[in-house]
Amino acid sequence: MTQSTNTPYETLEVGQTASYTRQVTDREIQLFAALSGDRNPVHLDDEFAAKTIFRERIAHGMITGALISAAVACELPGPGTIYLGQQMSFVKPVKPGDTLTVRLEILEKLPKFKVRIATRVFNQADELVVDGEAEILAPRKSQSVTLATLPDIAIG
Repeated sequence: MTQSTNTPYETLEVGQTASYTRQVTDREIQLFAALSGDRNPVHLDDEFAAKTIFRERIAHGMITGALISAAVACELPGPGTIYLGQQMSFVKPVKPGDTLTVRLEILEKLPKFKVRIATRVFNQADELVVDGEAEILAPRKSQSVTLATLPDIAIG
């Protein structure tokens, strides 16, 4: 089990950073399609995707959005954070097997425990794939929690 300690509003500082890294697997793309209902063949069909501008399958854009959510919820500010909004620009496609790193930076502390955070996602070549900004409601008090153990979704 993994422990995670949040950073409450009071101790957040403009310029503070954190990161979260995860590989996007083919299985996760399939499961995301099943969960979301988004069966666009550019994500699931090699033959179809080969005829697109990408020339190969790409991951759903919102998979990167989900990784940003994980970074905010588990890294900075961490457990107890509430998402209020997210703006994202998809700069480059994400492909099955890419390793993505979400880089967060506190941009501004707003009234009533609100915070603006830069949310940028880079691939394994350090290329920007998603550029964005989130507004969140930061936790009011420090807490350390045990994160739930997730089921193994690997093919096997």
